[in-house]
Amino acid sequence: MIHITLPDGSIRNYKSALTVMDVAKDISEAFARNVISAKFNEVVVETTTLLETDGRLNLFTWSDANGKKAFWHSSSHVMAQALEEIYPGIKLSIGPAIENGFYYDVDLEENTISEKDFPNIEAKMLQIARGKHDFKIKTISKRDALNKYQLEKNTYKLELIKNLNDGEITFCDHDSFTDLCRGGHIPNTGLIKAIKILSVAGAYWRGDETNKQLTRIYGITFPKQKELKQYLEMLEEAKKRDHRKLGKQLELFMFSKKVGQGLPLWLPNGAALRSRLEDFLKKAQVKAGYEMVSTPHIGQKELYVTSGHYEKYGEDSFQPIETPKKDEEFLLKPMNCPHHCEIFNFKPYSYKELPKRYAEFGTVYRYEQSGELHGLTRVRGFTQDDAHIFCTPEQLDSEFKNVIDLVLYVFRSLGFENFTAQVSVRDPKNPEKYIGSVDNWDKSEQAIINAVEDKGLDYKIEAGEAAFYGPKLDFLVKDALGRSWQLGTIQVDYNLPERFDLSYKGADNLSHRPVMIHRAPFGSMERFVAILLEHTGGNFPIWLMPQQVAILTISEKFEKYAQKVLSLLEINEIRALIDNRSETMGKKIRDAEVKKVPYMIVIGEQEEKSDTISVRQHGGDNLGSLSIEAFKKIIEAEIAQKLKKF
Repeated sequence: MIHITLPDGSIRNYKSALTVMDVAKDISEAFARNVISAKFNEVVVETTTLLETDGRLNLFTWSDANGKKAFWHSSSHVMAQALEEIYPGIKLSIGPAIENGFYYDVDLEENTISEKDFPNIEAKMLQIARGKHDFKIKTISKRDALNKYQLEKNTYKLELIKNLNDGEITFCDHDSFTDLCRGGHIPNTGLIKAIKILSVAGAYWRGDETNKQLTRIYGITFPKQKELKQYLEMLEEAKKRDHRKLGKQLELFMFSKKVGQGLPLWLPNGAALRSRLEDFLKKAQVKAGYEMVSTPHIGQKELYVTSGHYEKYGEDSFQPIETPKKDEEFLLKPMNCPHHCEIFNFKPYSYKELPKRYAEFGTVYRYEQSGELHGLTRVRGFTQDDAHIFCTPEQLDSEFKNVIDLVLYVFRSLGFENFTAQVSVRDPKNPEKYIGSVDNWDKSEQAIINAVEDKGLDYKIEAGEAAFYGPKLDFLVKDALGRSWQLGTIQVDYNLPERFDLSYKGADNLSHRPVMIHRAPFGSMERFVAILLEHTGGNFPIWLMPQQVAILTISEKFEKYAQKVLSLLEINEIRALIDNRSETMGKKIRDAEVKKVPYMIVIGEQEEKSDTISVRQHGGDNLGSLSIEAFKKIIEAEIAQKLKKF
């Protein structure tokens, strides 16, 4: 008998081996028609895979993330076949599924691809898809695999195969096309009904700038044309909300080639926005018992050797800075935590003085590849809203839950209501990626799971996503366009306290090792501002806006009254500016709309005589003639509604 366990815990028993699809049909014929991918004992399999042993089976449809991954990975094979047929002699490298769609990196030899070629590629892909060709996985010997790609002179595939062992090499066939592939496909090409080539870009082989630059072709596919239409509409809206475009429009930040790639410069509006975000979190942190600290932008190399950061990230960091002193080297700070460990070591503590909660808006530096830099979301210098809590093991549960409360407060105050939690744990297949004992890892992972369950959060466990020194809780937030972002992270760490020999005196008068919690509700100021910009379309909560009110004068005759209005607003801590340019009122209103100013006050003869203001909201709604006191109450009520109390 073969016993197949389903996700709901139910067990189905079969007298002999059967395929994944057979199990799906046994559950329901209607359900089976929608199954496109599966995992057996956490290994990706095909729907045609024969199940010959007991195990746990997960069946995926298009509505599942794993189903989409298989759909888009299969589509990358179809695109690769189309490219080979249109451009004979090209060399294929890799073609994975990504968060939205897929890409294939191709050496085009003498060919080029531009937007004008997209319709032709799409048409060829659709022609292949309509053939309803089955995807078939086959095992091939290393010798035969090498022979195939030596004949084709494909150095990219040869390099991939050389790192594989005989007996673990598989190819995927469909129609007349075959490709080196680990597996994870939909049943056949006929499920692909709607196709769009999105863009083309350059990409270095294996992300190494010393290698040849390949052509990366991005695409996306859907099982229904209607879904493609909806996705393209979302893309258009996303273009309007692109934080790089809005950042320029609202004069928040810029980049300079002379300063360097990936190093943002914050303009006055952006600096003011950052300052308000920092003040907002600092107030909440003070209430929660945090103490602010400040650490340098550099540290001796030995500091990061002790922490393990140099071993794990040294190659991806800015290289050591040599001083005039022999054998003395410093690094630009890649993390704040080693510095905070040293602060904890400043003096001895007893268990009665714990927890110690150190917080810092600390700027760190990591040498991201130039091709991976993207606006504020991927930079080389960024400021983390970092904090580290040093507590006793008995305090860990309550401290972790308190941090969850702080993260949720930040999300609610800034309009992020739709989120899920991800418990990121070790990859059991790659223990060498992590530092510390198995026992410490077991305790850390269980502590996070217990806290999440006690808080009633909707969560999933993701193997292989932990930091090298400990597991973490990541918050995945959906923005206004339905896109998912990782925002806010909390990590439990037993390892750095050991590496830095941190201790406190317990009630038994003996030395004990504290537990360390790393947390950053924003993650980084740069990335958080980028995501907030795109989520709100630049219409920030009013308490956060750089300029809350634009005072628009009909003519220069009313500047004196405008100054009086400005003074009264400033007394009430309402941020306003006077636009007294010699422009038409229509032009002034349009400019204020472009800058997303929440309220516009029009000042003319009637307002001056009646000692009132004429108020217009961003978006075109007129509130009519109001006293300044009444207007002040409107703004205070809006701030109170949107800025939650911690």
